[in-house]
Amino acid sequence: MPAAAPANTKAAVSALAKPPIFTFVLVKLVTKDGIEGLGVTFFGAGITNALKAAVQDLGALAVGENPHAVEAIVYKLQAAGGRGTAGPGGIFTLALSAIDMALWDIRGKAIGLPLYQMLGGFRDKVPAYASGALMRTQSLDQALGAASRLVERGWTSMKTQLALPGHTTPEIEVDRIRRLREVVGPATQLMCDINQRWNVHEACSIGARLEPYHLHWLEDVTTADDFQGLARISAKLTTPIAGGEYVWGIAPFRQMLEARSVDIVMIDLVRVGGITQWMKVAGMAEAFNLPVVSHLIPEVHLHLIAAIPNGQIVEYMPWTRPLFKDPPIPQQGAFKVPATPGLGLEFTKKINDGFSKKGA
Repeated sequence: MPAAAPANTKAAVSALAKPPIFTFVLVKLVTKDGIEGLGVTFFGAGITNALKAAVQDLGALAVGENPHAVEAIVYKLQAAGGRGTAGPGGIFTLALSAIDMALWDIRGKAIGLPLYQMLGGFRDKVPAYASGALMRTQSLDQALGAASRLVERGWTSMKTQLALPGHTTPEIEVDRIRRLREVVGPATQLMCDINQRWNVHEACSIGARLEPYHLHWLEDVTTADDFQGLARISAKLTTPIAGGEYVWGIAPFRQMLEARSVDIVMIDLVRVGGITQWMKVAGMAEAFNLPVVSHLIPEVHLHLIAAIPNGQIVEYMPWTRPLFKDPPIPQQGAFKVPATPGLGLEFTKKINDGFSKKGA
């Protein structure tokens, strides 16, 4: 039977930056044979109760269905949600993602295979980068200190942010990257996230001035659905442009790819609609000869990046780490993909006890 529960978690990023607090909605789907599938979704705290209710309602619609028929169940839930009127953006898709995740977990456990092998099994080890330790809210000295500690801990890939708060200028922005590059060295892959804060002109102008510092990518440089603007930026700069975490469902990715808006496709597991839809976008990206990277939930994304030939790297932002008992942890900047069936994850005892009290 389905059950959903909110869980508050506060996760540190290598103790280098003050983390946010999120409220996650967790789900278990249980087969008549007692196989449990786990799912996770989340968004702003203001919609937690609505999201929990949506997960419960959609989960109830999956009761009695063949858990191996994931596409059929997803189609049923989409139809019940009203299709075009229910999404792809919003609570419906966030809830669907958790149900879809739990179904894939059940499939893997039922047949005794880890998720990455079911989905393709391209490799069993994937690179990761440190995310969340180099934030725009830090002073320059704080950012440089955090970058130095990441290097000391063996990270060879890491992400920072620009579009600084308060008084800033292109000169200040560029100097911050110059100083970070000096600290991390020329061999480190240094990514930079703008979080949609630049307009097209700023992205082209400041981005050109950043090119001597060889960023691995510039991420979400302008409004995510300005596919034409993104294409102008991508054509202007030699630095690869990454984007897609703000895109909901699979259809907008087609528009993004056909417009040549990005060089690196970033897929958010809960906004795209779950594992089923994630893999469809990855296939589209492969057809356009583009690599795929992940956004958040590294404990699941490591399977997805490992499954496909165009999977590049996993974002290690450990916000979901406290939800799981003994979750995979990257060592020397890489994940060894768990060989246990399904997602290879188990909720903590406290969370499982919470499900038990609810009769799940």
